[in-house]
Amino acid sequence: MGKGGGCVPSKHKHRKSSTTTIQDNHEPPPPARPATTATDATGTTQADAVFETPPIKANLKLFIVFYSMYGHVEGLAARMKRGVDSVDGVEAILYRVPETLSDDVLAQMHAPPKDDSILEISPAGRLIEADGFLFGFPTRYGCMAAQMKAFFDSTGQLWREQKLAGKPAGFFVSTGTQGGGQETTAWTAITQLAHHGMLYVPIGYTFGAGMFKMDSLRGGSPYGAGVFAGDGTREPTETELALAEHQGKYMAAVVKKLAQV
Repeated sequence: MGKGGGCVPSKHKHRKSSTTTIQDNHEPPPPARPATTATDATGTTQADAVFETPPIKANLKLFIVFYSMYGHVEGLAARMKRGVDSVDGVEAILYRVPETLSDDVLAQMHAPPKDDSILEISPAGRLIEADGFLFGFPTRYGCMAAQMKAFFDSTGQLWREQKLAGKPAGFFVSTGTQGGGQETTAWTAITQLAHHGMLYVPIGYTFGAGMFKMDSLRGGSPYGAGVFAGDGTREPTETELALAEHQGKYMAAVVKKLAQV
């Protein structure tokens, strides 16, 4: 029986002599592990798999996954890759999500052809190999474009297995007007990361003075880099591109730091 007050010895237990000193030198048993419902063939729980510490890689991979119709988001992605690649030990790989519009519709919208050197990515492919992500997309009524939403919608199996849990991710966007959703487009996309258990990494005001200048038109916000596309003919300014490069470098540093924890 325990040593706490109020414990009554069992009637069937042999009582020691009054001259015998009774000592309890045993450690208390470890607390019971909470029961879980999801286990694999080896008995590993889903939570175990999520919080298992992976070995530190020599070369970390940061996937820049984007959708771009007129090239504005793609321009930010290319400059962002430069920032990532400037961090030792981290490599950026560009991927585009599949197009959902037909060639006829794209032609009517005067969309330029896609760059074939940038491969499409699918959830069943290499997505789980990334150590971190930067997702880029244009806005549609203050939310991500349908092409990017369709991509996230197709990650159901990864969500069920929580294969992306714990991976850091950030956003960058393109809008047609100044009030078109530079912040809300990224803000509303956070729900995708939340369901996957991913870590949202905004850039805040780490870009410094460039975040406060009011002498020129500039996309981007504390949520991530951005560009104003206007009617589709406006090109990104050097400040917008520099912010994208900064975000790539900042995100690479975060991925590297998390890998060392």
